[in-house]
Amino acid sequence: MSTVDDWVKAVRDALGLTDEVDVDLVLDLAREAAHAVARPAAPVTTYLLGIAVARGADPEQAVRLLTELAREFPAPSA
Repeated sequence: MSTVDDWVKAVRDALGLTDEVDVDLVLDLAREAAHAVARPAAPVTTYLLGIAVARGADPEQAVRLLTELAREFPAPSA
């Protein structure tokens, strides 16, 4: 197991969660948000993904939607 896998297991245990986590899916979304929008967008985007999934959204579909949104998001003005 990697450090991230160990961390995810520890967090799941601490929060009493039994749901599996697709770590690569979440990290890919965070990377897209960080690079296409802004670095601080990564944790906020993944947090909002978590809320959506908790409310019943399909994780893969939500990630596809948010990834596309990040890629199309207007670049900040210089």
